[in-house]
Amino acid sequence: MIPPARQKPVFRFAPSPNGRLHLGHALSALINADMAKAMEGRLLLRMEDIDIGRCTPEFETAIYNDLVWLGLAWEEPVRRQSEHLDEYLAALDELVARGLAYPAFMTRGEVRARAIRFEEKGKPWPRDPDGAPHYPEDDLFLPGSVRKERIAAGERHVWRLDMKKAIASTTAALTWTETGDGETGEISADPAAWGDVVLWRSDAPSSYHLSVTVDDAAQGVTHVVRGLDLFHATSVHRLLQTLLGLSAPRYHHHRLILGDDGRKLSKSQGDTALAELRKAGRTSEEIRRLVGL
Repeated sequence: MIPPARQKPVFRFAPSPNGRLHLGHALSALINADMAKAMEGRLLLRMEDIDIGRCTPEFETAIYNDLVWLGLAWEEPVRRQSEHLDEYLAALDELVARGLAYPAFMTRGEVRARAIRFEEKGKPWPRDPDGAPHYPEDDLFLPGSVRKERIAAGERHVWRLDMKKAIASTTAALTWTETGDGETGEISADPAAWGDVVLWRSDAPSSYHLSVTVDDAAQGVTHVVRGLDLFHATSVHRLLQTLLGLSAPRYHHHRLILGDDGRKLSKSQGDTALAELRKAGRTSEEIRRLVGL
């Protein structure tokens, strides 16, 4: 009897074409490529270009040029999130139909203002791991007719996950397997720490949480390799994977490249842009040494 063929591990590098790649992106791309090669796996490239206002074809082309210069090769075709909005909408519709998502009408500024007023009284307002205040429960209790009227009137809103109800609807323990540079092993997910996260918004249709969860499943990704700044967000992704019946990849959250100010690099910091380093005469091998590989 011929044994079934072993599924090759699938890795992905998923930049956003809303600026130039920097050393932090180089580290992530190279670790993905190195791990894929070591495990005889596949390397995919995905353009997370949902932010239509900031993402441009010029930045996308620049990403290709930078990655080729680094010596990376990936499978075609490249997946662009902007071409798969229907898939994210279908996932949202499923959650809405199950009563796990609701329209929220308060802006982020209004939520921050309420949190500040509350905290001025000496009481803490719940905040997510990134420090943003949780969304209040007001809109959870709006009658369906009122929601429809406000949406029909064109009132701006987003769709949020009803976190308490979503967690209550799951039966299995939420965990993920972690092999990265921080805590490792079987990690217990804590999606409640994020409050009612945004799933869909008008200025950038699908949120990062929803789109990345759908994308990884659609592309058959088995190993998610990304920065430690997204370690805690994995809790939300594990919850969404469970709610939508999607498989869970293994996770590897690697160290970050920090700037002189001790903060993680930003695309606005031109001195760390790969294109600028290339123009200055740096080689791809020097980049590997610069990021500690």
